[in-house]
Amino acid sequence: MPNDTKAYVKAMVQALDSKRGEDIQVLRVADLTSIAEYFVICTANSTTQVKTLADEVEFRLKKDYEVVPHHIEGHDSASWILMDYGFALVHVFLDSAREFYGLEKLWKDATAIPTDEL
Repeated sequence: MPNDTKAYVKAMVQALDSKRGEDIQVLRVADLTSIAEYFVICTANSTTQVKTLADEVEFRLKKDYEVVPHHIEGHDSASWILMDYGFALVHVFLDSAREFYGLEKLWKDATAIPTDEL
């Protein structure tokens, strides 16, 4: 993982953790797809928290690294917000949406990166 990418993904995880995101997972998908190197996935307990978590990731990366997402989807419904940073896709889900879409099962061949190793 290049140093900048590692720092960005670590900042994403820290931002999610700072706002009490749950079950934060980092998957390395670079060997499986060209859409991103990493997926960062987490669960929120309410639509308000989904928005708060996404806003915190955006704020932290912009403030600390001057990195902004290319695109954000789902902010209006807030059951699943997808943030596309190019090198990483951040998925913030309500628990029911995360279970329904099952990204970890869909991308089961991805390499899980323990958050404490970032």
